[in-house]
Order: sequence, then C-alpha cells, then structure tokens
Amino acid sequence: MRIGFIGLGNVGSQLAGNLLRHGIDLTVRDVDPERVAALVARGARAADSPRELAAGVGLVITCLPSPAVSAQVMERPDGVLAGLARGKIWLEMSTTDPAEARRLAARVEERGAIAMDCPVSGGCHRAATGNISIFAGGSREAFERVLPVLAILGQRILHTGPVGSASMLKVLTNYLCTVHLAALAEALTVAKVSGLDLNTTYEGIRISSGNSFVHETESQVILNGSRDINFTMDLVIKDVGLFDELARAHGVPLELSPLVLGVFRDGARRYGERELSPNIIRRLEEACGVRVLGEGFPPQIVDTEPKVPGYEVVPRRGPAP
Repeated sequence: MRIGFIGLGNVGSQLAGNLLRHGIDLTVRDVDPERVAALVARGARAADSPRELAAGVGLVITCLPSPAVSAQVMERPDGVLAGLARGKIWLEMSTTDPAEARRLAARVEERGAIAMDCPVSGGCHRAATGNISIFAGGSREAFERVLPVLAILGQRILHTGPVGSASMLKVLTNYLCTVHLAALAEALTVAKVSGLDLNTTYEGIRISSGNSFVHETESQVILNGSRDINFTMDLVIKDVGLFDELARAHGVPLELSPLVLGVFRDGARRYGERELSPNIIRRLEEACGVRVLGEGFPPQIVDTEPKVPGYEVVPRRGPAP
C-alpha cells in the first residue's frame, strides 16, 4: 500500500522515517521544505498539495499541531478530502479534540473512505525507535486493516473503540503527564534546597511508589541540563486545554487542571511559548536562587522498554464497535 504522510514535525518526521526504514512507498507533505527534503533524500516523494498526496495513495496519515491546522489541511479546496475516494483510509495521528476528530471522520466517510483517530503516546525518542504506544479509534474492521501499518510505527497498540475514543484517551494521558511534570519540578526543587543529592533523589523516586514514565524521561533531561524532550509549553497548554474542554462538555468540575494550566501559561509568558516544557522548573529555580542539576547525570534518555521483534496488540475490553 502506498502511504501519504502530512505533518513532519518532531513526532511526525520520526514516524514517517520509520515507514521509510520498512520499505514503505511514501509520499510526504509539510509546510517546512527542509523537513520534506530530508525525507525525499531518503527515498520519499513530495506532494505539491494535500489533495495531490491523498489522490496518489491508499492511506493518508496526518500528524499536525492543532485541531485548527488539521481542519484546514483536510477541508481547504486542495485539501485531503478533495483527494479521497472510496476505499481509501485516513488516520488522524494528531493530538486533537475528540469532537473534531468525529466531525472530520464523518466528512471522510461521506467520500466513501475510512476514518480512524490514532494518536501516539510516549515521546519523540520512542517515536524514533518504533517503541511508541498508539491508541486506535474506529471500527474493528478498520483497525484490523491498518494494524500492519500501526505495527511498524508502534510497539503497543490499543483499540479504544469508535472514532474519537482514541483522542479522548490521548487527551487524558497528556493531562496526567503534565500534572506529574509540574509535581516533579516541585519535588526536585525541594530536594535541591533541602540538601539532598539529586542523583540519589532520582534513583529514590525511580524505585519507589513515586515513579512514573514522566520521571524516568523528563526528570532525566532536567537533571542532565538539556531540558529537551522536543515538546514545548504551547503544546502543553493546547493539550491541557483540550482536556479542560472535554471535562466541561461532560459537566466535570476540575480542580487540579486549572492550576496546572495556570502554571504553564505563566511559564509561557516568562520564557516564551516555544520554551521546552521541562523548563517549567525555571520558575522554581529562580524563586529559590538555585539550579536543579545532578552532577555527572547521564546525558541521555534511557528507554526502559526497548523494542523487541514483533509488537503487542492490547485488547480492548468489551464488545467491538
């Protein structure tokens, strides 16, 4: 199957690269010509418009920065919808609003094509190694059709239910990640000003009930000084905002989320919207006059679950939609 990929950002470029490494016939599109050129140099083709891309492939993947951008790429006159036809497949791999995912899916289905929302979770370093997790929303039949492609892109693949369910789950998990990053910033700063050795603190958290995926990745880049996970404060604000919108739509009164959103909005005002998200700890470092670094801390992210041959399909509990 020929595949088209639109959106070659920090995650999208890694996912598209994995497809090329597995010999997929790939066409790409992005607003950044340098990102397109990098993949063309590795064997991809470039499309002049989303419509041209969609018309020339059997499966279209979009991985874009916001619901508004996804809608524009799909619905403009030379957009993806204009190039879709019966039997083609669209996978929305962006982190997006569940209602918007369902709306665009309905428009795709009007063209006789198949729609799924398949956001990824785990960070850019896991996207690069094919060890990322994928939530897949859509019919069981559609899921089984795209599973061989998803297995190239990720290690753990969860069928979540109908279209929109995957985006709901992704919004929830990104919110939880953000809460723990904010909490870790506080915990590591308290450890620093209290005189604890930060390398020992890291290990203590890692082997205790306080551990998490966020600690094992983002605490590392805080303590080694790089602060770089290829994720920025504007994206945090967007993701937590999507969680807040989902909660409001269902009448759930939130307490922690507005506080965390306020912390990151303040961080974006101070340091810029494109500041790396782990640098939210700078607010506390500046308030306390310290720098939270672990002396000699390893300068890389350690992937605690390296990819092994094959992949894992996580069964969805309950009947298939």
